[in-house]
Amino acid sequence: MSLLFKHLRAHQVFGANTDVGKTIITTALVRASARSTNVHYLKPVSTGPLDDADDKHIKRYAGSRRVQADCLFRYDDPVSPHLAAQLSQRPSTPSDETLVNTIANYIRRSAAASQGAHMYIETAGGVHSPTLSGTTQAEAYRALFLPTVLIGDSRLGGISTTITAYEALLLRGYIIDAVLLFRDAYYRNSEYLTPYFAEKGVWVGTFDPPPPKAANDQENFAITEKYYDRIVLPRNGNQGKDAVDSVLHAVDHLDKCHAARLAELESMPRRTLDTVWWPFVQHGLVKGETNVTVIDSAYSDFFSVYKPSPSPSASPQDASLLTPQFDSSASWWTQTFGHAYTPLTLAAARAAGRYGHVMFPQATHLPALRLCEGLVQGPGRGWAKRAFISDNGSTGMEVALKMALRAFTRRVRADREGKERLGVLGLTGSYHGDTIGAMDACEADGVYTCEWHDAKGVWLEPPTVAIRQGEVYISLPPALHPEEGRVDVRADSLQRVYDVQGRLDSSLARLYRGYVEGVLKGLEERRRGGDVSVPRLAALVLEPLVMGAGGMRFVDPLFQRVMVDVVRSGKEELGLVPGKGGEDDWRGLPVIYDEVFVGLYRLGLESAGPLLGAYPDIGVNAKVLTGGLVPLAVTLAKQGIFEAFWGSGKESALLHGHSYSAHAVGCEVAVEALKEIQRMRGSGTWKEARERWEVGPTEDEGKSVWSFWDPDFVKAVSCAKGVEEVMTLGCVLAIKVKDDAGGYTSHSANKTFASLKDILRGENTISAAPGGAPYEVHYRTLGNVAYFMTSLNTKPEVIRSVEDRIWRVLEQSG
Repeated sequence: MSLLFKHLRAHQVFGANTDVGKTIITTALVRASARSTNVHYLKPVSTGPLDDADDKHIKRYAGSRRVQADCLFRYDDPVSPHLAAQLSQRPSTPSDETLVNTIANYIRRSAAASQGAHMYIETAGGVHSPTLSGTTQAEAYRALFLPTVLIGDSRLGGISTTITAYEALLLRGYIIDAVLLFRDAYYRNSEYLTPYFAEKGVWVGTFDPPPPKAANDQENFAITEKYYDRIVLPRNGNQGKDAVDSVLHAVDHLDKCHAARLAELESMPRRTLDTVWWPFVQHGLVKGETNVTVIDSAYSDFFSVYKPSPSPSASPQDASLLTPQFDSSASWWTQTFGHAYTPLTLAAARAAGRYGHVMFPQATHLPALRLCEGLVQGPGRGWAKRAFISDNGSTGMEVALKMALRAFTRRVRADREGKERLGVLGLTGSYHGDTIGAMDACEADGVYTCEWHDAKGVWLEPPTVAIRQGEVYISLPPALHPEEGRVDVRADSLQRVYDVQGRLDSSLARLYRGYVEGVLKGLEERRRGGDVSVPRLAALVLEPLVMGAGGMRFVDPLFQRVMVDVVRSGKEELGLVPGKGGEDDWRGLPVIYDEVFVGLYRLGLESAGPLLGAYPDIGVNAKVLTGGLVPLAVTLAKQGIFEAFWGSGKESALLHGHSYSAHAVGCEVAVEALKEIQRMRGSGTWKEARERWEVGPTEDEGKSVWSFWDPDFVKAVSCAKGVEEVMTLGCVLAIKVKDDAGGYTSHSANKTFASLKDILRGENTISAAPGGAPYEVHYRTLGNVAYFMTSLNTKPEVIRSVEDRIWRVLEQSG
């Protein structure tokens, strides 16, 4: 992960191409820096004869004892690093992780050894030249996120290669502090590139090219020394027209960039507290600037967070101002492949460059069309015929509600008064978003409401599933056993609980069915008797399997299946309406699945439909849909729902949308994300996780449940002192802390896991963050529930490391 030290100014040097003078200019930078401070030079990978090695050139021409030059991985063949590694016949090729960790450790040692120094890390070849593993350098070194100096190409075609290299780095988020290149009197690339980059705020330095190499080694040394002396001008030396070309000016600029970055990071907490209004945060509880998390960058599953004061127990090598933090909420459940995932970044750029944003009504473009087709044939397979694109999960649910209410009112021919008294059937603790309509589809006493909230519906308390003391239990709410209160039913296994089809004839199914039918019948009798407080139910709205914001409550899937079956019975005495027949029709009530959180494999399942054995009439996907890069939502619907808006007048159309409806960038990113998800389904990581949970191949994924979290770890946590229960599916792990008060406003989980935000040290500590640094865990809680979430491609070693952290914290708190 990114490293930043106050007294070590480090820059990575990339070349626009091979043989552009990268080592020559880097040597000049080293010499200029060595005039005033110590300098560390690192060549991570070197290929070719030792006599031609870049670090040897640095040692020969550094001009000062203040310079230390090193190389980490050296190969004899003068070819691309990946090929050199293959030809070396060594037992193994260092992985990208090994390469990055070795570089990071070198930087830390250099920082610990210096009270003040400059550092230059010179890459090999061009920006996309391969590393030893074959990954391009721009990709492999992104984990380090070091400020960059780009050496431009002064040769024929160099304008194009320099700009291309710059854009390749920019697309991956690199900070490019300077572009440096030689002047060429014939091609004059620098004359074009200087104003080009100046318009983008990038500093450009141009220097005379080196003289031709002399045949005699002693003479060559002399003329090379003279050349370096000429371009590294003394500060009070030549004040003529060439003074601006001094490499000292480049060093001064890089120093200013380093100082400006430090100052910006230091100022951000105060500026934030003075200006920003956060979501879901009580500002009255934020006690000063130290409570503001300053995220400098993010990569893979980790934030890189600014910490101006390292821990007192930190070793000198751990004194970086940037600390890795595991993003254990997957940034509010959005991250699919971790942060800064290049395929999605390129997809966004591809669509932005081709379309920008274009109007969508009565139009089409490939990203939107492919997305709609992909979702109808994916999670909508077998039931959905239409896809409506909106901007986020809450809006997607508003669209779903509009669809359901229109379909219902057209069938029952409700008048205006009847329309105003429509409501939904749902579960207590539901959450469908923060727009007004989505809030109205939740109960009145929920925490996610506002003064204008008007709860429209009826909500049933659901039975839930959890693991306690190593055993699986289904907890039945008092409504199901009024005389006994809450009743816990022990289950054989999680697989048995989620075998919905096999449980349909069980006594619990009959209990659930009687309860749901009894509630609906009682409501209908009251409504027909003139009770104006009872709404006419017009839709069933469910968060399948897990109610996320409501406390990570894992609902007994059988209960949700029974709810769907009951409303689809079409019994008029329950306030339901019959269907018209056909697989594209809905009957009873339109059924909405809010899969904004749980959909697209967040729980290890593409959709809850196959597991429940019942598909919705309307479904909503978001969050995972775009991999956490841009907001987007899609509402899927049956043909029968779509036909409720069919007519000859515009007033009967679905008049819902926003200016950025079906924006091409979001659609293209979503299409790319869906491709990546399908690729990952067959990965060894998924196979290994499924095997640990004794689950078969992916072909059976719709009928079985599993988790990326280790089953033995989950069982152990469920037995830990202070833990009431634990539950997991797919990426999600939820730990409920024992707390008599409980509820969303409780601080018990936050208090229990507070030390996760500290650096954990010890002989057995696993360090899994990029760069091998000790890390913290950035987590969120829901009252007395702490939840932790992986991406779909989080490395097993990272998950094991986080499990180790969680277990240590529970041991300490117990």
